[in-house]
Amino acid sequence: MAVGPVEYLVVAFPGSRFTGAIAPALAEAVASKAVRILDLTFVYRTEDGALETIELEDLDPDDLISFEPVEGEVTGLLNSDDIRALGESVPPGSSAALIVWEDLWALPLTEAVRASGGLLVAHERIPADVAEAAVSAAASAR
Repeated sequence: MAVGPVEYLVVAFPGSRFTGAIAPALAEAVASKAVRILDLTFVYRTEDGALETIELEDLDPDDLISFEPVEGEVTGLLNSDDIRALGESVPPGSSAALIVWEDLWALPLTEAVRASGGLLVAHERIPADVAEAAVSAAASAR
């Protein structure tokens, strides 16, 4: 079975509440078949830096409703070491969603590269703020 590129995202929310504001955009990406969610884990980093994993059933019911539209099989791809390492980036006193997804939109390209004997030698995501600054600088230089 071919797998497209897999990415992860750690989104921190100040305090201990998930607002669910990202859920509609995530649900739309899944519904459009652009991505497939491989793992969705929630954590809370206490003020003293300790990391706690939060199970979906432990979320506030009002917050949980916002995450329900995200459909698909969540495989539990992240292990406890991954969660601990990613959780280190979460500021103390904040909660976070750790999201791992497969880029389904790239699967045909991935399969074509493999079928032609190609080999991926580099792949890195350019942060949005860096890309926006570069595009803006190029536009103003014209």
